Amino acid sequence: MLEKLLPYFALLKPVKLPFAGAVLCGLIFGVASGFSFPIVIGRIAPEVFGENPPSGWILAAAVSVLPIVFLIRGFSGFFNTYLLNYCGLRVLEDLRLRVFEKLQRLPMRYFHDHSRGDLLSRTMNDTLELKNSITRIANDILMQPVTLVAALCALVYLSIRQRELVFIIFALLLVPFCAVLIRFIGAKLFQKAKRMQEDLGAITDYVNDNLGAVREVRAFNIQDQQAAQFADLVRSFFKVQMKVVKYTRALSPAIEFIGSIGVGLAIYYASQARIGLEDVVALLAALYMSYDPIKRIGAIHTFARRGLASLNRLEDILNAPEDIVDRPGALPLDRTEGHFCFENVSFDYGEGEVLRDLKGELPAGRVYALVGPSGAGKSTFVNLLPRLYDVTTGSVSLDGQDIRDIRVGDLRDQFALVPQDPVLFNDTISNNIRLSRNDATDAEVHEAARKAHAHTFVESMEKGYDTIVGDRGSRLSGGQKQRVALARAYLKNAPILILDEATSALDSESEQEIQLALHDLIIGKTVIIIAHRLGTIQMADEILVFEDGRIVDRGTHSTLFERCRYYRSVYEMQRA
Repeated sequence: MLEKLLPYFALLKPVKLPFAGAVLCGLIFGVASGFSFPIVIGRIAPEVFGENPPSGWILAAAVSVLPIVFLIRGFSGFFNTYLLNYCGLRVLEDLRLRVFEKLQRLPMRYFHDHSRGDLLSRTMNDTLELKNSITRIANDILMQPVTLVAALCALVYLSIRQRELVFIIFALLLVPFCAVLIRFIGAKLFQKAKRMQEDLGAITDYVNDNLGAVREVRAFNIQDQQAAQFADLVRSFFKVQMKVVKYTRALSPAIEFIGSIGVGLAIYYASQARIGLEDVVALLAALYMSYDPIKRIGAIHTFARRGLASLNRLEDILNAPEDIVDRPGALPLDRTEGHFCFENVSFDYGEGEVLRDLKGELPAGRVYALVGPSGAGKSTFVNLLPRLYDVTTGSVSLDGQDIRDIRVGDLRDQFALVPQDPVLFNDTISNNIRLSRNDATDAEVHEAARKAHAHTFVESMEKGYDTIVGDRGSRLSGGQKQRVALARAYLKNAPILILDEATSALDSESEQEIQLALHDLIIGKTVIIIAHRLGTIQMADEILVFEDGRIVDRGTHSTLFERCRYYRSVYEMQRA
């Protein structure tokens, strides 16, 4: 079990000095608890309460030994906890960074199979659980055995001094029962901890969906229904949480109970043998201190089980294959002409083919409109071009070079994308436009906004380009968000432009202005438009008609109007 967690202890390497300090303080704490405390009691108690007790400064010195031991124990315990938390938070920071960076590199297919809420739960909650396991185990796996050995040494030392008390050591024969108990509870805890993290992921996912659909929830008046469903999830999570609490907290009192049996037997024997209390009290303290580290070693097992449950969920991310990567010897690309060729291209998401045996080419410097019913494969085809997905079979070439042989970063630098539903980050308008080119000056950002007809509405806002747009652009209208997305494309000025019906959220007057502005943007570029509206279709030099994952026809507007029944019906419906 621990061997699976072992590689992750390397996360402690950047904080090895603070962690070494934490371990040292823990060792001091263990020795002070396991050896010094029983010895002090065994040596001082008989002197202080004997027939000839000391007086004056000797008594004061003898009595002060116990506070000194507790002072050392307290300081070492505090710094052990403080340094351990410092190391733990650094480990948590590193863990979350690793998971987040991995998520940035995973292919789109991975997010097709995993919900956002569950991935958020893994990034935030499972990393916290694993961090707790790593730091607690790394600390206690040294400190608690030292405490146990120190307590056993105290037992042996005191038993040698008083041979008639050696029987007390046999009370430790109950330890194997503790081991059986630890193993049983650990097995139960693993299953419950894994279920708890999964349920927490489901809750996070549900809340994420609900907060992303506040308008729809109120429009359909389903607030009570949503609350009831959430209550069911929370109740289920509560039940599994309580089971985790039950198994986590049951171990300590169970081991204490077993330990108390050993201490009770020792007391019984000492009473029957007429051994004085002053002779047996130190051994009883050492015996009790022997069971305390056993209890904490059992806690290591429970932490390991909980950490393992979270680790399995994190490794699903950390070990997920990065399919979209640079091939060995991948070629750099400065700026492309934008000539695409696709040969026998097929693609599926694992649930049946979405594209089937596509063949053809898109010469550079032209505007292409993709039309067809929903689910025909238009968006999937566009996603293949910048390698958001890789083809299942066949190949896509750019300027005669298979795009899989081009560096991924260089390839994607050739594209500017304006989606139908643009996503804005909770940041300023200026920074949202600058996403497409980080090094752009304010003047360049403002010029891009002017071309996208966004400058006027931005300037009218109180903070202008420093206005925070809100979560996913919630403080802007649909048309305003679309213009900010268009401004990104103007700013990037990439040779290939993908428009997913980029003017769909604009009013008629703004759409006409944007259509005129787009004529300037598309000059000298390869433009691919997923089109639904006449105004956009009429911009195209060539139209590709998709149906059932195939390109069933292509040509100019007049050609397709004459020979393609589907295109003619769409055009006439739009005009009507």
